[in-house]
Amino acid sequence: MKICIFGAGAIGGLMGVQLARAGADVSFVARGPHLAAMREHGARLIMDGETFSAPVRCTSDPRELGVQDFVIVTLKAHSLPGVVDTMQPLLGKHTAIVTGVNGIPYWYFYRHGGKF
Repeated sequence: MKICIFGAGAIGGLMGVQLARAGADVSFVARGPHLAAMREHGARLIMDGETFSAPVRCTSDPRELGVQDFVIVTLKAHSLPGVVDTMQPLLGKHTAIVTGVNGIPYWYFYRHGGKF
């Protein structure tokens, strides 16, 4: 089973490492320093003081991964419009898309002026 985690941050990283540990063929689409760290050290999950590692394919270019059985989207909502078209190479006739999108961006309450 080929599973792509599109947005390998906290939630995507947790899901991806656990799926890889369970035997799934997991790949990550990420960017920047996080991508570089996963390429160098593999994906790592620290849970209850224990570190779990998973050797997964990591890329910033979904075209390198091909069609997947599942694409799990774990981006922040405001990031989706800029990348949705780049997901096309991951999608086949039977690909399922699972979303775990956070609808409130990190900056929402910055200078909001309200209670929060």
